[in-house]
Amino acid sequence: MSKKNDWKKREGVVYSTDSSFQFEYQSSGENMTLPPKQQKLKVSLDKSGRAGKQVTLISGFIGTTQDLEALTKMLKSKCGVGGSSKDGEILIQGDVRDKAVDILTKEGYQAKRVGG
Repeated sequence: MSKKNDWKKREGVVYSTDSSFQFEYQSSGENMTLPPKQQKLKVSLDKSGRAGKQVTLISGFIGTTQDLEALTKMLKSKCGVGGSSKDGEILIQGDVRDKAVDILTKEGYQAKRVGG
């Protein structure tokens, strides 16, 4: 980090008179990935903010970004559609809620269809 902008990341430290003081930043490490049996995923349909297009939204995943990407890739290939993962959620194009729940339960996840 550059010396000029690192003061913005210091939470709670205003000033120190100790010349050898080094601020220790809190690590914002990712959560450890829970085993599939402990994951409680919610599968829903979402249209808001997507120009009327439907996407299957899978939320509730607890784990690293790499594991989320791997699960997204597996779901996209088995459903035969496109999609992405963003902010801890998986977006699959189209209404494939039933198929996604079936795939996730076969993989050992606790998947539940929510919404209408």
